[in-house]
Amino acid sequence: MAPITLGTPKPAKRKRTKAEQQNIAYLYLLPAFIVMGVIAFYPLLYQAAVSFTDFAIKDLRSGFASENLKWVGLKNYQDILTGGLPVQDFEFFRTLGFDFWWALSNVALHVPAGVLVAVLLNTQGLWFKKIYRGLYILPVVFPSIVVATVWRNIFDGQYGAMNQALTSISQLFGSVDPVRLRWLEEYAQPIPGMLPGVPLVWAYYAMMIANFWLGWPFMCVVATGALQSIPKELYEAAEIDGASGPQQFWNITVPMLRPTMVPAAVLGFNTTFNLFGLVFWMTGGGPARATEILVTFAYDLTKNQGLYGAAAAFAVIVFIVAMILFLITNRITRATESYDAA
Repeated sequence: MAPITLGTPKPAKRKRTKAEQQNIAYLYLLPAFIVMGVIAFYPLLYQAAVSFTDFAIKDLRSGFASENLKWVGLKNYQDILTGGLPVQDFEFFRTLGFDFWWALSNVALHVPAGVLVAVLLNTQGLWFKKIYRGLYILPVVFPSIVVATVWRNIFDGQYGAMNQALTSISQLFGSVDPVRLRWLEEYAQPIPGMLPGVPLVWAYYAMMIANFWLGWPFMCVVATGALQSIPKELYEAAEIDGASGPQQFWNITVPMLRPTMVPAAVLGFNTTFNLFGLVFWMTGGGPARATEILVTFAYDLTKNQGLYGAAAAFAVIVFIVAMILFLITNRITRATESYDAA
């Protein structure tokens, strides 16, 4: 019998050190950093540099090499904050106050409405439940320009469907005069002094109605997903203990929805705060900039005024404001923290 020879054992693989593992991870992330640097970080830095100049149409061809370009330091920022821009009817802090209230008031309506509809559609034995859930998601998929155009026509002062509906309602109470409310042009305030220092004109309420139609379906989708994850045993145990429907809602449904709905509300606030499409296409910031938000005014500075340096400074301010608001809301709501560790 031939002798059996054992092969030479393979040397054990050397375990990578923690530093080597980190270097490999950075190597994998390098392509993403390069792409982000080209399409995101470089434009941000370029914009920040432009904000310290009087960059205008005259400098578009040559950029920073333009002979007429002047460095003005913090003048653009000072003009924005003190009302020194050559723009009519603009006050920075009034616009900031309106933008904040616009986002807050919308989210305060969208979240409860979305949760309520989701709870109703989650009722066992409800017919055509999937059809209902398919219909209410439709507003989310429509382009903002289409939505804004449709709602702008609905609120037309002469031929709009909203005035016609109000006319029909008023006739039920004996009125014979047609309603001719100029929703998007009238500067009067339906509720004077509702937000001190910031006029809330009819156009604000028109935009609220339009954005409510847009915003609650997203919250409903989020709430629906969260409701599906709540164990039914909790409701069965509560029912055995004699808990009523409202008691089950406030003591089981609401606490179980909170980890999902709080981040959704923060996302909705930040999205509405910078909701360019609906505001621009529906009211254009009017009347007299009463419905102007920060991002629409930044666009106006470039498109209509040609003040690229001031617009860049304004965009930097918008970024700072948005970042501060995000940090504050994140700190208060703990939206990005783990609820298991909280």
